[in-house]
Order: sequence, then C-alpha cells, then structure tokens
Amino acid sequence: MRIAGAAINQIPFDWTHNLRTIREAIEQAKASGVELLCLPELCLTGYGCEDLFLSDWLPQSALEHLQQVRPWTDGICVVIGLPVRLNHRTYNTAAVLRDGQILGFAAKQFLANDGVHYEPRFFHPWPASETTTVQWEGEEWTLGDMIFEHKGVKFGFEICEDAWRPDDVRPACRLKGRVDMIVNPSASHFAMSKTDLRYKLVLNASRNFNCTYLYANLLGNEAGRIIYDGEILVARNGHLLLRNQLMSFKEVDMECVDVDFATEQARAEEIQPLPTPDEYRELNQALSLALFDYLRKARSRGFVLSLSGGADSVMCAVAVAELVRLGTAELGTAEFMRRAGCFTADDIEQLAGPVAPVPDQNAPGPKDASHSEPDQEQARVNQILTGRLLTCAYQGTVNSSDDTFNSAKELADSIGAVFYNWTIDDEVTGYVGKIEHALGRELTWKTDDLTLQNIQARVRAPAIWMLANIQNALLITTSNRSEASVGYCTMDGDTAGSISPIAGVDKAFVKDWLRWAETALNYPALRHVNALQPTAELRPLEDKQTDERDLMPYPLLNRIERLAFYDRLSPRQVFSVLKGEESATDPELLKTYVKRFYSLWSRNQWKRERFAPAFHLDDYNVDPRSWLRFPILSGGYTEELNGL
Repeated sequence: MRIAGAAINQIPFDWTHNLRTIREAIEQAKASGVELLCLPELCLTGYGCEDLFLSDWLPQSALEHLQQVRPWTDGICVVIGLPVRLNHRTYNTAAVLRDGQILGFAAKQFLANDGVHYEPRFFHPWPASETTTVQWEGEEWTLGDMIFEHKGVKFGFEICEDAWRPDDVRPACRLKGRVDMIVNPSASHFAMSKTDLRYKLVLNASRNFNCTYLYANLLGNEAGRIIYDGEILVARNGHLLLRNQLMSFKEVDMECVDVDFATEQARAEEIQPLPTPDEYRELNQALSLALFDYLRKARSRGFVLSLSGGADSVMCAVAVAELVRLGTAELGTAEFMRRAGCFTADDIEQLAGPVAPVPDQNAPGPKDASHSEPDQEQARVNQILTGRLLTCAYQGTVNSSDDTFNSAKELADSIGAVFYNWTIDDEVTGYVGKIEHALGRELTWKTDDLTLQNIQARVRAPAIWMLANIQNALLITTSNRSEASVGYCTMDGDTAGSISPIAGVDKAFVKDWLRWAETALNYPALRHVNALQPTAELRPLEDKQTDERDLMPYPLLNRIERLAFYDRLSPRQVFSVLKGEESATDPELLKTYVKRFYSLWSRNQWKRERFAPAFHLDDYNVDPRSWLRFPILSGGYTEELNGL
C-alpha cells in the first residue's frame, strides 16, 4: 500500500484556508497514487484555537465543514483531525474518511499538560477501549478507541501525546498484534534537537509494537508563538522508511512511501541513530519560517527594527534576511512574493517576470534551500526583497559608540535593508529638563542612574513605532531570554514592539549563533558585532558599561535560570549545584549571583507579562503565556535567600 503523511500550514478557525490546504494535500496524494493519507492533529480547525475549543459552536462548525471534505476522498482513505463536542465535553479526534463516507472518529486518550501545552483546559481524555456515537443531520458514526481497516490493512491510532506515554499504558500497547499500522496525527511543537527525540519515538514504537508507524506533524507558525516543523516519519519494525526535510515554506508538504504489508520485515536489532542535530541551523530555519508566517498571517507589509548594532538586534536583522534567502530558494522568487502577501503584481513582475501561482508539489524542495547558495542575480534580488521587507534605524545618543554604529550600518547595507540614522539627544534633554524643572533639582548619574538610562531607551520608542505605523509593518523588539529573566530591559523602550522573535533563546546562544552565522551563512559584516562585548550603551562612554558587569557572566546567568525553572530547584539547591560545577569561582561571589538572579526575577514578572509575543525555540522559555507562570506579586524568595 502506498501511504503518506502531509504536513500542512494552518490558521486557527480560518475555514477557507484550512480546507484549501486539506484539499490540496488530498489532490497531491491522489496524483501520487496514495491509498491512505494522514493529515495532522486538529488540522481542520487549527491546533491553537485556545478557549474556543470550549464553545459549542466551534466543534459544531468543524463537523459541518468536515462534510465538505467527504467528496474529495473518492478513491482514497484520509485521516483528518478535528474537535468533537459531546455532552459539554470536547474531544480531540481524528476522523477517518473514504470514498465520501466517514468511517468513524478515533479519540485522543492522553492530553499534553506540560511546557507549552494546556490541553486538559480544552479537552477531555477518552477512556481506553470505550466507544460512543456522533450524530449529524440524521447520520451516525462511532467515536472512541477504534480499529479501522483499509484494503486489508488494519490500523489504529495514537494522537500526538498518546505516543509520549510509557509503553505499558499508551494506546499502542493494546493495539500490538491487532493492527498492521499505527497512525499518529500530531501537533508537536518545535524545539531545538526535538526531532531526534521524535525519530527515536517513532522508530522504537514500530520496533516494540511490531508494526508500521505513520507520523505526520503540523507545519509552520500557526497561531503566533508555537512553531511546528512539519515532520513526517514512516517506520516499520524499527527500520526508517521515510523522513522528510523539516521547516518547509510550502503550505503543503506531502510525502509518500510504499509498504509491502503482505511480506514480513525482520525486526531491527537496534535503532540507527541520526546525525546530531545542528541547533544553529535548526534555529535559523525555524526563526525564518516563523517570521514569514507571522508576517503574512498578520497581513503586515514588513518589519521595522531599531538596529543598535548589538547582538540581539543584529540577529533579528539577519533572521529577516534569512527569511528571504530560504523562502526564495524553496519557493522561487515569484511564489515567495505572492505568499508573503505584501507585494503587488507589478512588484512580482518587475523582480520575477510574469508567472502563474506555483502549486506546492512543483516547487523546489527545502533541501535546495538548506544546501545551496543563491547565485549573484538571486542574491541581488534577495537584497531588494529584504529592503522591501526590513527598515532599520540607528537611534544614537552621546553615549553611543562608533563601534555599534559601524556594526549596524555595515550589516544593514550588506543585506539590503533600508537604514536610517538619527540621534535622540534633543528628546532626552527635553524630558530630563522637564523633570528637573518640576523637581527643582538636577538629575545626575550618581543619584538617578536607572532613570537616566531608561529615558534614553524610552525616547527611542515613539519614532520607531511611528515608522512602523506609517509602513503598516511589524515592529520587532529584540529582548532575549536572559534579559527577560532579570528584567534587564526598559518597559516601553527596548521592549516596545509587535513581535519578539528571539525572546526564547539566551544571550550566550545569541552570541554563539552570530559567530556561526558569520561563516556558515556568509555574513562577513557580523565581524563587527562578534568583536563587541554586549552593552546597553546607556551610561556615559567613559563608564565602559557592559551587560555582564551590570548582571553577571551570561553563561552563569543561564545556568541559574535553567536550574531554577527547568529543573525547578530552590535557591539553596541551585547554589549547591553551582558550587560543585564552578569550583574555581569564589563561593561568596556565586552566592551574590544567585541572590541577584532570584531578586531580579521576582521583581520583574510584570515585565514578562507585558512582553511582545515570542516564539518558543528552546526546550523551555520564560513567557508566562506559553511556558512559565509566576506570580506578579510574591515573597520574592526572601526567606530562601536569607537562608543562604
């Protein structure tokens, strides 16, 4: 049997879009002779509908829209994910359709309730071995823990989280020996190196449960924060039969393989390991795709960035340039521009020539985007496109250095971004003068250090917002995870923006990534920022301000953060671990850093609550709206820190 998975890029309750991609996936599968096609979890509604899953109308509307899919399934068996609501409870299901008929609904038995997932808020788990019925306009179908058959091949289901449970409780343990194949429609979020875990999960399942295992994940930035890599895996008895290229810019990535179910395949003695994932390249692809989807789904016309020349803003600028490079390499210039939604027909004809929309199946594959460099003409076009999509401004003060200006200017010029340069000293002086007059005293660095730093960051916000408004563009804010943890940022200043792309990664990773990108991605202009110590440049230049002098070494800050909130250790436990790991560091200094981290963390939760939407990129983040909740007001670890 020729079986397939299709990774599709959906939008929450955008019925027109979601049905179009579902139909396109089915048509591609039919054209390729596929007999059974698995589409991702909740692909009809989108996975990220949040509390709308608790309504009566959304699941009802999903069931109604499912009827439109029925005639498209003539001659093929298709799995489609959607919510079903029964007796005021919503269930996460996979509908099986064939020849215009609905054969039934498999229901998810285990719900994800950690990290970025809050499924028990929306859904009820389905009890093992039980079934019920679903009714719609006089028709009735079975829903629950089911086994299906297609052309003599029996198959059952695990839906995403079902497969991540222990082997003795997951649905597969009850399907072993009863089915030939397990089908897994998933909405498994991206995190660096997670593909390695997924690969082992699928291959081990096929080996341990003596079956063919078909896995299909969602694709792209669906709802704003969470990215899906579009992974498709097929394994049989521990042998890999199919694995696709991840992070495609296509809206539909359909991949198929032939499986001879009539012939036994020997069980693999061991699982063949994948090469170690390249996290720098993974992040580059995820960030590029996430920004592209955010741009077009927000119906925006580009990005605006306050480009300081420092590591964070420079990484954001490179991410937009990479969005263009990877997108045009995979889709072609014309289709990339059409998909972006912010170019006119004249723009497209001018840069790419007259062209009809390119169906996804005819577009170059993502392998081309990952492993080839653009030729000179394409590089020139990419610079033009980057200039249309990215506008940067260097907003200097008397405290800004030539080093950061040169870093910002050369990078912007090298990627083709529009670059403005202005100073904000007059605005800063105006605000300082007003407050000095009101208070009847002079503001000085000795008595008003933070105030004088913050006003510079805040004064930068109105003009850059104004530029974004004029261009109907998304304003990028550049905070990273390390700054978010300790509140090393100015509210309504450097935190102002529509989207915070790198808030999910730490500062040490940002610095390492830029060093990698300078050579691996061929951005020689990054040599400037890679030679600089990270600095806010808000104090007088003679102070030689650096981030790490203000805070602590970034690798140590990140280690404390991970121990505190990923490993969930107490301050005393964190200090104990650090003493063992940092034997060359004075224990009293370590104690100072631990106290500083927890104190700054506790008093700055209100800032994290107000950050612009951020992408989930690592195995954890500090965004209270996706991964880590913490009280705005608290005891601030007073007793715990005093105990040190």
